[in-house]
Amino acid sequence: MQIFPRSLNKLPALAAIGGGVLVGGLTLGIWYYASPKNTQIGYAPTQPVPYSHRLHAGQMGMDCRYCHSNIEKAAHAMVPPTQVCMGCHSIVRSDSARIAPIKVSWETNQPIEWVKLHKLPDHAYFDHSAHLTAGVGCVTCHGRIDQMEVVRIDQPIAMGWCLECHRDPVKNLRPRDQITNMTWTPEQSPTFKAPEVHPPEHCSGCHR
Repeated sequence: MQIFPRSLNKLPALAAIGGGVLVGGLTLGIWYYASPKNTQIGYAPTQPVPYSHRLHAGQMGMDCRYCHSNIEKAAHAMVPPTQVCMGCHSIVRSDSARIAPIKVSWETNQPIEWVKLHKLPDHAYFDHSAHLTAGVGCVTCHGRIDQMEVVRIDQPIAMGWCLECHRDPVKNLRPRDQITNMTWTPEQSPTFKAPEVHPPEHCSGCHR
């Protein structure tokens, strides 16, 4: 006497197909929703000093290199030391409560513990100066810093995003004297011809 119908013979195959679809869906979901494009963009931590890039870089027109003076020479962009801040604020709005942490840092000779935004993994190598030397503008990676009251991550800075630029860098290049100009457009430099650069696309270019 047959207890189970013959149609149940298809159950293992259906279970295998369903399991494969489920695993594939979960993999795609995690790959997309847990990717840097979704977990990093918009990250804007609270800093120990309420520094406004919108005020300093935007309204006042301060060049990025005034505070980040080594960006064209070093592999890593430095966090401006207290001395840079006090160069102005020892005179300008020196009694403001907003800069009280800066004054404490100055008086105690203890650095301000700024919260780092872009945290590349140890296995990834990035040279800040090489990109600026090639003519990549600050706005390409950091967005319109001059419009940010609280600085935030604007681009994913993930491997796929970097490779998109490495494969076609010309669209992100500009004259070197315009690298910190947040509003630069190609129309402003009609005679500019992007230099021939060949950024690496092989693994060892960024993983050393």
